[in-house]
Amino acid sequence: MDFDAIVEKSKAFSSKPPPEVYLEFYGLYKQVNSGDVNIEKPADAEGAAKYEAWLSRKGLSVDAAKAAYIALYEKYAPIYT
Repeated sequence: MDFDAIVEKSKAFSSKPPPEVYLEFYGLYKQVNSGDVNIEKPADAEGAAKYEAWLSRKGLSVDAAKAAYIALYEKYAPIYT
């Protein structure tokens, strides 16, 4: 499957992953679609957590981020589908 198909499948998990798992997906997704962090760190807790998840992927190429996202999906799909 390609990256876009995996993204759609991860959005359709039958049970909701915990926040730390969601943030792993979020950081990789943002890196694929926006590159390195290009915003200021938000002041609110949720925004700051998303920012940190994205920042943790800084320097990762688009292809590497896509591969990591797919691997993450393969790791968690048996648990949340």
